[in-house]
Amino acid sequence: MEFWGNEQFTFFESILFSALGKPVDVLETQFLSGGNINTAARVFSTEGVFFIKWNQSDGHLEQDMFEVEAIGLDLLRQTHTFPIPEVVSCGHFQGKSYLILEYIDFGKRPKNYWETLAQRLAALHANTQAQFGLHFNNYIGSLPQANPLTENGYDFFFEQRLLPQAGLALYKELLSKQTYDALLRLRDQLPNLLPNEPPALLHGDLWSGNVLVNEDGLPVLIDPAVYYGFREAELAFTKLFAGFDERFYDAYDEAFPMVSGFNQRVAIYNLYPLLVHVNLFGSGYVSGVERILKQF
Repeated sequence: MEFWGNEQFTFFESILFSALGKPVDVLETQFLSGGNINTAARVFSTEGVFFIKWNQSDGHLEQDMFEVEAIGLDLLRQTHTFPIPEVVSCGHFQGKSYLILEYIDFGKRPKNYWETLAQRLAALHANTQAQFGLHFNNYIGSLPQANPLTENGYDFFFEQRLLPQAGLALYKELLSKQTYDALLRLRDQLPNLLPNEPPALLHGDLWSGNVLVNEDGLPVLIDPAVYYGFREAELAFTKLFAGFDERFYDAYDEAFPMVSGFNQRVAIYNLYPLLVHVNLFGSGYVSGVERILKQF
């Protein structure tokens, strides 16, 4: 942990005072998982219970990480498709960046949970715009994710998703030049491999750990990496680490029918999260990238 005892309480009370505009006494804290780069806590106070996560600010990219996460959460909330934690505040204090959110009390999954998740995700994906990308850049994990507005979805997927991560992995000597060159050859094949669908609003980092269940039994989305992209990329991501029941895919297809052959395209889309994992966690994920490129 970064700090303990009185220093921890002082930090929480200071940022809550800044957020709420009145003195706040912290009564108790419970440290939680904050991912690989952040520390997080459930904070009980005289003004309620909050979820707070923070990291050390070193003057580089991390300083606006929580700001764009807050904007992403608000963008998802505006679609009225999922319950989304309310953003209380984000900012910088004593060399730390922080984000204060409404704390979500957990509930149990009802029998129709997977159908509800699928129907709400289909409704989220029905939100579209003229171009792929977004009006701001954000992050996937701790890695920058560029979202320049792009007319062509194939160009966006290759140039703004696959190529930057592959280039970074090559620079870090995690990916061989042979594998990098194989990925370059995939570019011209994409129009023949992937359906040309309109841009859909995506959560962007949809694995099971980023979906909570609230007290009402409804799925709640957290930790977004939002952008407008191919909706199949989101569905493929849910298959990368499993955790989603087959009822989810059946219900999604019923709510927002998919082009046939989706399961054969999953691996192509998942080159992006696999390359992200190569850059975040090392060479253990390279073999997965190589297998996909050999296949296509």
